[in-house]
Amino acid sequence: MTQDVVALYQSSLAKRGFVSDPAQWRAVERLQRLYEEWSAYKARRSNALKRLLVRPELPKGVYLWGPVGRGKSFLMDAFFLCVPLVRKRRVHFHHFMREIHRELDELRGTEDPLAAVAEKTARRYRLICFDEFHVADIADAMILGRFLEQAMARGVEFVMTSNYPPDGLYPNGLQRERFVPAIELIKRRLDVVGVDNGTDYRRLKMERLKVYHVGSDAPLAAIFDELRDVEEEKHPLDVEGRTIPYRKRAGGLVWFDFEVLCGGARSYADYVDLAKRFHTVMLSNIPRLSAKQSDAARRFTWLVDVFYDDRVNLIVSAEAEPEQLFTEGEQAAEFQRTVSRLHEMQSVEYLQTERRK
Repeated sequence: MTQDVVALYQSSLAKRGFVSDPAQWRAVERLQRLYEEWSAYKARRSNALKRLLVRPELPKGVYLWGPVGRGKSFLMDAFFLCVPLVRKRRVHFHHFMREIHRELDELRGTEDPLAAVAEKTARRYRLICFDEFHVADIADAMILGRFLEQAMARGVEFVMTSNYPPDGLYPNGLQRERFVPAIELIKRRLDVVGVDNGTDYRRLKMERLKVYHVGSDAPLAAIFDELRDVEEEKHPLDVEGRTIPYRKRAGGLVWFDFEVLCGGARSYADYVDLAKRFHTVMLSNIPRLSAKQSDAARRFTWLVDVFYDDRVNLIVSAEAEPEQLFTEGEQAAEFQRTVSRLHEMQSVEYLQTERRK
């Protein structure tokens, strides 16, 4: 028997030894109501006679916002698992926007490519759940505003999580006034629910975990299970147009082997992409690097620099302590900054810092 949102939320809390807080509970109640509305909608749609006589009204979407670590993704995923729809999708917003840009490139030259993308989306999905909704530049702002308008007009509804309230989206952005209609559309078509108080569960868990392990990578499996607050994902991970193999992945948490991220032809842009999509990256089997492995050392330095700047949590298993990872060759002296950052990224002060967007 399928659980509803409240039951799934309570069982997940019990499994992790947590207690509910009022901020989360308000969001749970609204998502439970949305689950019930979609269940009723599906029942009405399944009645052929009623479907001919009257078209049922689509349920209103939900916009969950609040600081990092408040469980927004966990709550949305609980709803997504429960809602009885086939035509539904849960996707990280950054990944979705990259898909739209690719589709617009393919449709270049058509009369209204964005309308075509919205039409294609509406044929495939009745409900889309966006994780980490935000707007970073004017190009995305303009595309997003029209896409939401066109998709909603075609019967697509949305549930979104964001670190910002709607009025806080794209603050001080170039030509922000052109994005204001999209903000008003979100406020009109989605119920805005703040999860802006309560416990930062992610920070609590990170503070009590050891994040740098010398020797075996065995502890990382237990850490992954401890940090995972959504269902594990199995689909391919596309980074800068290429598929990258990973060990495990769940929402904003991902686990790679060092050889995958630093041993091959990876670019600085790959790490920027990962930093935008994941709040916590696990990296196993970091070896002692010789002078002949200077390219891998350089990529690892890029990775650490990007993750450090964006305040991504980095959990690793390595053959040696940071000071012994790369001691040979001309670049070894430059690697000392990476050593320093690896130490700082283990500190409580770093783990307590808000993630940068």
